[in-house]
Amino acid sequence: MQAFEYANPSTVSEAVGQLSSRWGEVDVLAGGTDLLTLMKEYLETPKRVVNIKNIHELGGIQKRGTVLRIGATVTFDELAEDAEIRRAFPALAEAARGVSSPQIRNMGTVGGDLCQRPRCWYFRNGFGLLAQQDGKSLVPDGENKYHAILGNGGPAYFVSASSLGPSLMALGAKVKLVSASGARELDIAKFFVSPSDVAAREIAIQPNELLTEILVPTAPTHNATYEVREKEALDWPLATASVALKMGGGTITSARVVLGHVAPTPWPAPQADKLLAGKSLTPDAAAEAAKAALEGATPLSQNKYKVQLARVAVKRALLRAAERKA
Repeated sequence: MQAFEYANPSTVSEAVGQLSSRWGEVDVLAGGTDLLTLMKEYLETPKRVVNIKNIHELGGIQKRGTVLRIGATVTFDELAEDAEIRRAFPALAEAARGVSSPQIRNMGTVGGDLCQRPRCWYFRNGFGLLAQQDGKSLVPDGENKYHAILGNGGPAYFVSASSLGPSLMALGAKVKLVSASGARELDIAKFFVSPSDVAAREIAIQPNELLTEILVPTAPTHNATYEVREKEALDWPLATASVALKMGGGTITSARVVLGHVAPTPWPAPQADKLLAGKSLTPDAAAEAAKAALEGATPLSQNKYKVQLARVAVKRALLRAAERKA
């Protein structure tokens, strides 16, 4: 890999002081499970790497009033094993346990998961985020069996690689972003973006900002995540659904259904939310909601199979959530 400066700050203020106003000059190192691969392949060639693993204030899981704070350097293992997460937010615990490699669960972080780059094989082989050659995308007429079936009207066809994004979106989470000039909180639904040109990124963080924590509302919900995978060994899902239901007795008062790994961002399904409101969650109602969630799907030449997989994920996530106490 290309030679680089190495910064090892001990506070957030020191870390953001080492960042740059331009993409490509500085990268942040947490678990390193994605960044190191990108650097070895020369897809990232930073002049400086800022290690944030030793910043104590970026760790930990704490309840603060009406929100649960999850530090950016909390690992998948810590998330999956935390008693409060398992009790109140099983959707998050299930998403974390879905990362089947013990090594990556031990090293990979919550913040790193949200900020990781797409796993699109065109991007990973040097064709850029939008997989274009001579101004035209290679995806529609190429190998696209793992690409998007929603939100793929162009120019982005990759799928969001985040394991935790769909569940955090269903739970109404926010992220805190800090720069040298101050801090801001952003709804996670606005954190993920579908880039419109080759200069854009797939997340709304700026190059001079550091993601420091995730804030999850503690209002009780029945929530769950269900993933459909090709194999049990380490791999990314083919389709995911995360759901959060507010119930009044046996009736759904409001629902939030979010699909994963089927679009350039975690993909909300408001049509399914609307259909579920005011109903009891029976298998038939879950199947109807699953069908509604995929109404706008526009599969490519090789990935029509993902439509049915996503429907199955939605139905099973809903039924799993309904069985739980809020």
